[in-house]
Amino acid sequence: MVLKDTGSDRRRFLGGLLATAAVLPGGAVLAQGFDPYTGQPLYGGPPTSGAPDLGAYQVDPNADSRRNQSSFRARHWSEFYPSLGKGVILADVTSRAVHYWSGDGSISLVFPCSIPVTEDLTRRGETEIVRKAKNPPWTPTPSMREKDPNLPQRVEGGSPDNPLGPYGLYLSWPAYLIHGTHDTRKIGRKSSNGCYGLYNEHITRLYELAEIGTQVTVF
Repeated sequence: MVLKDTGSDRRRFLGGLLATAAVLPGGAVLAQGFDPYTGQPLYGGPPTSGAPDLGAYQVDPNADSRRNQSSFRARHWSEFYPSLGKGVILADVTSRAVHYWSGDGSISLVFPCSIPVTEDLTRRGETEIVRKAKNPPWTPTPSMREKDPNLPQRVEGGSPDNPLGPYGLYLSWPAYLIHGTHDTRKIGRKSSNGCYGLYNEHITRLYELAEIGTQVTVF
């Protein structure tokens, strides 16, 4: 078995970062700015244009290397509800997965998803789908605007600068959605401001199936 020179690889990786970022005392890499969607620091030379969530790819050499790992757990709707009703969605924060069952039980799907960046932004409990929208508009929250006063008041749906993707499922909790994302690097990461993002092809499928009144539990 041949072992790779991981030390050299790491030096090359850090060298690339240092070419685009300032260095603080002690060798820490200075963030270049903040993602306007999540409010989290950006590393490694984020893009200067495009949808806000395109900057959410955070390359921090000091971060936990396990941040993209998922402890997947198979779950069943009957653990949470006595009946399917109009359908059930389970958003599993630990597994970073969204589970869906149709009301008649004939369809069962599992999608990988993005999850909130911090526990403070993670709301758990029972809710439901109260509205569905194609090309949902994006309105930065007050906390986002506090971090970046230059954010627009509103970005219309379908705009390349809108981070919500082609479809949104609104929960009864204000400002919480299950939606798409144009930045596939966010999936499987702690990269949202509280919502659950899916690949665009997956939110398209879920949007077609999930009815208003679908039961939702985040845990």
